[in-house]
Amino acid sequence: MCLCHALGSTRCHAWGDSAVVPMAGCGLCKRADQDAVTFGETCRQDTLCIHENCLYHASGLIQRSADDQGFFGFFLPDIEQELQRVAQKMCCICRQHGASVRCQRRRCSHTFHYPCGRERGCISQFFGEYRSFCWLHRPKQRVRGVPQEHPNCAICLEVVEERPSYSTVICPACTSSQFHRDCIQHLALSALHFRCPLCRDNENFQAEMLRLGIKIPNRVEIWEEVGAFEDLYEQQISCDASVCLCPLGREHSDNLGTRHFCSSIAEDIDSWECNICSGAGNGKKCSTGTESP
Repeated sequence: MCLCHALGSTRCHAWGDSAVVPMAGCGLCKRADQDAVTFGETCRQDTLCIHENCLYHASGLIQRSADDQGFFGFFLPDIEQELQRVAQKMCCICRQHGASVRCQRRRCSHTFHYPCGRERGCISQFFGEYRSFCWLHRPKQRVRGVPQEHPNCAICLEVVEERPSYSTVICPACTSSQFHRDCIQHLALSALHFRCPLCRDNENFQAEMLRLGIKIPNRVEIWEEVGAFEDLYEQQISCDASVCLCPLGREHSDNLGTRHFCSSIAEDIDSWECNICSGAGNGKKCSTGTESP
């Protein structure tokens, strides 16, 4: 997936564009905003600038490839065709042309820009067919929260509504944790393992948040792709004692750190720490073979 504009660059390396040009408005929603929480990432080719979330929810677009190809898996000819299709379609919220998102409820004619829909209380889902619904037909929570005199958001601790609404969502598992929609969306985008902050439920909580239009990225895959844990797989293969007594040299050892023999540790001791690792004065043995105080 293209991270160029998410990182503040005006180049799009996914398309090989090396020219630095001023930011333009998204071809679909016409806004130049780069708020990743609302619009997702941003990519451009030549004069065309596109928000990720606007692409995913454009009713006439089909993602034909993987996220890291083209514009988040959408190809330029398809995007240009969609821009022509929606050119005269009016947004039922802002009354401007270019509305590309259509309510999926049967016989509903509401069409809107993706960010306009968010501001009006529409819901766009980030799974399956990526369906969108207007404020009249959006999915609603049927759970009843645990009665509280002054309910607060479990994340920001500010006041929330007493019952589920577009701006207030409830954990379906414990029904006692309530959140602002924006707070839970920020958490979903930043948490490595997204779950209810209070009861720690995962499966039911994620399924309900997806149904309510919360975008949940696959954080595990993202961390693996950038090699965040590569250092955990590195193994030290040489002895690091100040004087190595092995006749075959330091590199011969297949143990970690310092050899037992080189560090003068008794054979019956199977666990030790140097002063640095355990804190000054508390070490059981130090790596040079000197007894700790």
